[in-house]
Amino acid sequence: MDTTPTKQELERIKRWRLILGTESNQQFAAMNGQQAVSLSEEQALMDQALAAIYNRSESGGFGSGRGAGNGPSNPQISRWLGDVRTLFEKDLVTVIQSDAMERCGLRQLLFEPELLEHVEPDISLASAILMLKDQIPQRSKESVRAFIAKIVEEINKLLEADIRRAVTSAVNRRMHSPIPSASAMDFPLTIRRNLKNYNPELGTIVPEHFYFFDRTTTAPSKQWTIILDVDQSGSMGESVIYSSIMSCILASMAAIRTHIVAFDTKVVDLTEKCEDPVDLLFGFQLGGGTNIDQSVAYCQKFVENPAKTLFFLITDLEEGGNRASLLRRLKELKESGVTVACLLAIADGGKPYYDAQMAERVASLSIPCFACSPQMLPTLLERALKGQDLASFRKEFEKRK
Repeated sequence: MDTTPTKQELERIKRWRLILGTESNQQFAAMNGQQAVSLSEEQALMDQALAAIYNRSESGGFGSGRGAGNGPSNPQISRWLGDVRTLFEKDLVTVIQSDAMERCGLRQLLFEPELLEHVEPDISLASAILMLKDQIPQRSKESVRAFIAKIVEEINKLLEADIRRAVTSAVNRRMHSPIPSASAMDFPLTIRRNLKNYNPELGTIVPEHFYFFDRTTTAPSKQWTIILDVDQSGSMGESVIYSSIMSCILASMAAIRTHIVAFDTKVVDLTEKCEDPVDLLFGFQLGGGTNIDQSVAYCQKFVENPAKTLFFLITDLEEGGNRASLLRRLKELKESGVTVACLLAIADGGKPYYDAQMAERVASLSIPCFACSPQMLPTLLERALKGQDLASFRKEFEKRK
């Protein structure tokens, strides 16, 4: 009698295998002398995501529960939480994320706001919390927002002065105006030209003349446009935070017209939220699939003067849309005169996860693809605005690692 399972029975067995986990492989192999259940590629990804959350040791943590471990480390929680949005139906996602909060120690932080007030700012934890923002209870929302604001403040201290300096040194650096404007003052030139007027008694320089940048250069035809197209899939949590803060800094500068766009399988224009970096961060919906081609198509409409446009594509290049179309659009942007760079990650350390094959194909279009530390963002901006070769910048950056 033929005991070979039917296609329907085989699918049922695979579902049970996903429910019971890797440890059930031997039992399934022993059934009727079969080999271990062979999962499809998508089912294998489901298995990994579920194992990261449910296969834990009694001592806690976010891992496989196999001692010295094959599981992901805590900084990867946000990526795993994002994966489940892509792989599972919406009702299952709610259950799995709720369990992840419990097992990863996030529930206590979110449901007991007084604990979060004493937690040191941590960007990995912040990205995980932002991913779970829809599950935050009302009584904790103020504490969560305050925690995210701490992260924003720290990163702003790290980046703001250098980004402003970088943009100022690259844009209109020789064009000045007699029209006084506090926000347009060229402080370095004013100090340098008035050093001779130092007053020892007052202990300060008494300027005879002030120098101001020419604000007429911010007319649309002469204004720089910077577009940040940001992947909001689960693996990009830290990059989303750094990108948001950089966008808000740039949006506050008259010489720059800034657009920030978020995408997964849909495109969301978040430019109007740039006045408040915390509001901007809460506008992201971390997790889900990826359609980069669709987002690049949306961003193309912002290009009015290609020679004065910077386009930063911030993504791991795990494209779920049309890859050939994506490459074609990036090539069109590059050939039109737009400065294009692909940032695979904006993070302090660690090897970023990205599609290496796709990165090679993008790089073949003379578009540099690299991970960038937050501290290097001002230098990257300055070189891009000055029209310098970003490929050489990538090589220099790689040598410093």
